[in-house]
Amino acid sequence: MSTNDRQPSAPATVGVVLVAAGSGQRLGQGIPKARVLCGGRTLLEHSLQGVVASGVARHVVVVLPADDHVLAGVVERAARATAGGTSAPLVTSVTGGTTRTASVRAGIDALPASVGVVLVHDAARALTPPAVFRRVAAAVSADVPAVIPVLPVVDTVKVVAGSTVMATPDRATLRAVQTPQGFDAAALRAAHAGASAGDPAVTDDAMLMEARGAVVHVVDGDSLAFKVTTPLDLVMAEAVLGQRALEQPGAVP
Repeated sequence: MSTNDRQPSAPATVGVVLVAAGSGQRLGQGIPKARVLCGGRTLLEHSLQGVVASGVARHVVVVLPADDHVLAGVVERAARATAGGTSAPLVTSVTGGTTRTASVRAGIDALPASVGVVLVHDAARALTPPAVFRRVAAAVSADVPAVIPVLPVVDTVKVVAGSTVMATPDRATLRAVQTPQGFDAAALRAAHAGASAGDPAVTDDAMLMEARGAVVHVVDGDSLAFKVTTPLDLVMAEAVLGQRALEQPGAVP
């Protein structure tokens, strides 16, 4: 068979690790962040809606706080809603760890070995449009083991030591990083195997890939993929959902 006669390989199976194990202390509501209501639904419900609507995943593992029956119920309802669909993902859950890295690792370990591409997403980025998932998933390939969605930085950024400004980076070279982040599954598993799950300096999975010398590529993020971390963020998310309800009467927020 000549090179031109070779059949293209089948697309890799995509799995999503949806991290929802955060405490949400900065939101100040005394409950895990993913359980906080926004437009009458939990942030986790909004996040799952975006994952499922994207159509990219065959498996979704939601990483939950230990013994959180409310969030476990959200996952169970999502699993029932997607059961039996030919293109709908299989939705399951696993208990997270004490750090984000440990929680992501638990999610990766719960994915089937058949998964060739892993997308890691923060449930706190609850309004991330499905198109962002599609862009990231499409960009991950054998030659591109790591892909992250980014936005340009619009503020001037200073490097500060104590109370002194040390430098002002050129913001044209800076990007704000979002999720979902996409990876070749084998490369991501290897990166996690060689990292400390308790290292507080690791703030995203792309850092683990960078430490192994992997080239991390970028795609366009979306302003709606902002992270709900503070009370003001929650107000913004409520406003977005309210505007959607006005533009699409009868639609699920």
